[in-house]
Amino acid sequence: MSETHNPLDDHHHHHEDHLVHRIGWLRAAVLGANDGIVSTASLLVGIAAASAGKPAIVVAGFAALVAGAMSMAAGEYISVSSQADTEKADLEKEAQALKETPEAELYELAEIYEQRGVDKKTAMEVAKQLTAHDALGTHARDELGISETVSAQPVQAAFSSAVAFTVGAALPLMAAVLAPLQHITLFVGITALASLALLGVVSARAGGASVLRSVVRVFFWGTLAMVITGLAGAAFGGLA
Repeated sequence: MSETHNPLDDHHHHHEDHLVHRIGWLRAAVLGANDGIVSTASLLVGIAAASAGKPAIVVAGFAALVAGAMSMAAGEYISVSSQADTEKADLEKEAQALKETPEAELYELAEIYEQRGVDKKTAMEVAKQLTAHDALGTHARDELGISETVSAQPVQAAFSSAVAFTVGAALPLMAAVLAPLQHITLFVGITALASLALLGVVSARAGGASVLRSVVRVFFWGTLAMVITGLAGAAFGGLA
């Protein structure tokens, strides 16, 4: 008689590739690339609409690339560092509470599991075992929502944003360099929209989101930014 196969015997072969671990760098990279494309393309369109010469347009675009990359890096580093400081303060506070009132913290942890649907007895047993294994790590994850997956990474966020901004800004800038002066607005606009569409596809694939929704979203805001900046450039250029 053949033995009955138990699916649980294969549990160690089961693996799920989740996407949440990409949140930190993906958010920073998408933000940086989108900002690089939209801000640089809009600036180029605005200056071109103001009837500036090609050298002035290219120099302004290059300056926007450098300044924008540094600004993105600094902004991401500062904002994510603030988040990291808050997480550190909360962890220190939790460590102190575990030292001074361990029993109260244990019951607090058990209540968290009860609220998630675990019965009272099992919740307390789970709380005891996890506390014995790693009390601070367990409270950080289940009480504060802090884990290695989503914790603040200032350097990673700054680097991702700066590189992504540079790559994004380089695309419309190259279009401006290669285009004849009378067609710069058209070349830059088409390049920017094509780049935004590609960014929408890539970010949707990387994050497991809807490709169509992502593309429409970046297309709409990119077009709006370039149109408004172009109108502003034409208006102020006429006053000069």
